[in-house]
Amino acid sequence: MASLIRLVVSNYNEVLKNIKDPIVDTWPLMGSPGPMLCIVGTYLIFVLKAGPKMMEKRPAFQLNTVMILYNAFQVLFSIWLSSLILNIDMKYVFSSHGCNFRFDPKAELIQKALSRSAWWYFFAKIIELLDTVFFVLRKKQNQVTFLHVYHHTITAVFSWCYLKLLPGEQGIIIGFLNSIVHIIMYGYYFIAALGPKYRKYLWWKKYMTWIQLIQFGIILFYLILTLAMDCQFPKILTYFFVTNVIIFIYLFSDFYRKAYKTKTA
Repeated sequence: MASLIRLVVSNYNEVLKNIKDPIVDTWPLMGSPGPMLCIVGTYLIFVLKAGPKMMEKRPAFQLNTVMILYNAFQVLFSIWLSSLILNIDMKYVFSSHGCNFRFDPKAELIQKALSRSAWWYFFAKIIELLDTVFFVLRKKQNQVTFLHVYHHTITAVFSWCYLKLLPGEQGIIIGFLNSIVHIIMYGYYFIAALGPKYRKYLWWKKYMTWIQLIQFGIILFYLILTLAMDCQFPKILTYFFVTNVIIFIYLFSDFYRKAYKTKTA
């Protein structure tokens, strides 16, 4: 039994050595989990306790200009992030060689590009924590739901863990789809921030949840496909992705049912 454990640990360390770029440790917030955990911990304390208490007897901040600029930035940043991911050789990733990615000479170059893209994706998840902060400051506490806080927290923490501990090629597809969805989502929020006279252009609000669900459906199909093809990706990463995607599908479906189905019933 002890020899089996040593074999598993040895193989895991060898795989990790092959896929992890050591330069990642020198990048901002990547040296240790401390800074990332401090940011996420401060976020949770503020949006769940300190923020609502602070705003209890204060009038809501309007933040109109801030919201316009913030959402415009998020749209442009998501477009740039999508283009960054597209610079990775997607044809190679989808090929039969891509399924055995780690054992091909071209893998190292793609892995470096993947690592750079993954850091910017992690940076995006940290910036997106401001979504909830703005809800609190504008006294829209009804929008600080379990789904919202869980989604922002888990994506920020896991994107750090993904890049630092176990990067895998699955992240290329997931990051790209998520960035595309965020272009649409923050585009909606940008229009909403422009004021009441633009509300007539927001008739498609409920379809944003459908877009999210379609995204998760595509991701789930892709992940199951990599397992069926026995791709040489870190399977523990795939299992985590699958579990979290299923949780998101449940939470977003429940949100859609409560927000829209109940109203029309």
